[in-house]
Amino acid sequence: MMAVIPNTAVILSGAWSAFCSGRSRRTCISSALLAATVLFCSIPALAQYPGQVSQKSKDVPQLRAIAVLEWTGEAGKPKACRIVPVSVYDGEKLQDGGLYLARPQPLALAGEVEYELKENGRTIGLFDIKNTGQEQGSWVGYGDWKQVPHPKPAFAATAKIDDDDAESDDKPVLHRKHHGDEAGGGGTDSTTTKPAEDPDRPKLHNDSSDQSGNSGAPSDSDHPTLHKKSGDDSASDSSAGNAPVDSDRPVLKKPKPQPATLPADEGGHVSSLPGVTDPDRPRLKRGMSNAESLHVLPSLMGLPPDMQQAVAVSDARNRPEHPWTYSWANPGDEAKMKAAMEDLARQALGPSHPAPAPAPAKAGGAHHSAARRAAKPAPPPAEAGPVDNEQFRVFELAYGSGATMVLSAHTNGPLAQEKFVTLIAQPDLYGNVLVLLKNVTDGAHLDETPWMRLVDPVDALADNRGELLFELRSDTSRQFALYRVLRGRADKLFVTFGGYFGTVASD
Repeated sequence: MMAVIPNTAVILSGAWSAFCSGRSRRTCISSALLAATVLFCSIPALAQYPGQVSQKSKDVPQLRAIAVLEWTGEAGKPKACRIVPVSVYDGEKLQDGGLYLARPQPLALAGEVEYELKENGRTIGLFDIKNTGQEQGSWVGYGDWKQVPHPKPAFAATAKIDDDDAESDDKPVLHRKHHGDEAGGGGTDSTTTKPAEDPDRPKLHNDSSDQSGNSGAPSDSDHPTLHKKSGDDSASDSSAGNAPVDSDRPVLKKPKPQPATLPADEGGHVSSLPGVTDPDRPRLKRGMSNAESLHVLPSLMGLPPDMQQAVAVSDARNRPEHPWTYSWANPGDEAKMKAAMEDLARQALGPSHPAPAPAPAKAGGAHHSAARRAAKPAPPPAEAGPVDNEQFRVFELAYGSGATMVLSAHTNGPLAQEKFVTLIAQPDLYGNVLVLLKNVTDGAHLDETPWMRLVDPVDALADNRGELLFELRSDTSRQFALYRVLRGRADKLFVTFGGYFGTVASD
């Protein structure tokens, strides 16, 4: 671009010299001004891009949000529930669901956003977000848990109505009732008899003064009759037997409907206080309430012990379900792997009680001390602690892949004395347990090493490969992390809030 403008100036300068050689000075100045105008007007035209701006490709993937639904009570009909955003996949990388496009609430919790609730890859319900709020500095959503709509059944074939009497067929047949006044009936059919009329059956008659022109059945004085209410309540009908109206009889009247909302020009109404004559006295008036906009109020607070969790996925595309259940070739292999991982969990948790300390040596000769040590048996080794609150699950995180096993357990007792362990493992070529990740902590060190609690597998990147979603719970806060198991490793793929408990594996 910069090389084109000097060359153009040289050409115009040479043409200008040749042109001014035989003309007057005034004519040359006017021509110089014209040439300069043409030169400067040509510069923006040369700076324009001659090509076309390419349009956005239609193959750009849609956003895919991952969240965790937490509730108490029965699944499908919770007593209290909330949804916590985890991540949003924008087609290139995972974004923090609690911070992505927050204005002020994040995009993952925008109104009318619908999530599919998953359990081991299968849809168990739908969740529509109605309201949002903040709990301990984090955005959460509140809404309604809805059932999955079932497809409508196929239209059932209607029963065939046969007018002919098929006596030779044993199948039940529906016959049409013949009437004598129908066309082609020719009077009353001998095969069909009109049922006898019940004299005690009540009848409805039209309230008409002219009974001669009525084509209906004659009225019977013994039959109860429903009559239309007359416009004049004071008039009494002798045939109906209505009692005269009593003026002293109490009457229930419907109250007048009150307006649902106050007028726009009136914020409220209060009566004047007695004895107050100061017109400048400030008064409190009722304002317009905005509580009607809160369709679902916050109901779940904190981390109750009976709280349950489920993965929630929101995607604009309809994707087929991908169950994560692993089917063992030999049913006995699952029990073998579970027993081996329980032994590893006991070793990681340590002994249930510390080994007794040796007794202090008493004053005496060395000969007596050696004899006493030889006579006294050695104390038994400390036993491994029991595996309480155990959760063992096996997944197939990709089609045709092997088994991925997750075992979580913790001991009972006060929080400061509790111990937590989480193991991610796979069977090796020799049928043994190969540990890919081991997380061990206790209640006194949760601020340094959080407790990893498995939520469920989820396809966060929409690539038909499942990631393990864990809740990282400390003593005062918590985060969520996605782990990818691939090629004999378990790497942290994503963690919310910037990776407080360690950096992301891709970093």
